[in-house]
Amino acid sequence: QVQLVESGGGSVQPGGSPRPSCAGSGCIFSRTSMGWYRQAPGKQRELVATMTGHHNIYYADFVKGRFTTSMDNAKNTVYLEMNNLKPEDTAVYYCHLYAMNYWGKGTLVTVSS
Repeated sequence: QVQLVESGGGSVQPGGSPRPSCAGSGCIFSRTSMGWYRQAPGKQRELVATMTGHHNIYYADFVKGRFTTSMDNAKNTVYLEMNNLKPEDTAVYYCHLYAMNYWGKGTLVTVSS
């Protein structure tokens, strides 16, 4: 049974740097493609970053230069390092396993002074 568990969100001030993570079980991240998405209140879910099985990474323009995604194969965990956060980055952040179209339950990141 596949399970994706996000954690590491929380409330931060503008400019903060949380590091959400997504731990997987029942799947092997290094052999598949993963994505980070976010959904802000009242808005549609949108793509933040994609990491392919060959570790090619795509970032949405609104996070380029601020967010970095990485994978720890030993822990079967992907991370989203977030820097220079803005209030408009407030959202629930989800990880997504493309091959099985599986979503985690998300972790909320709130950016507020």
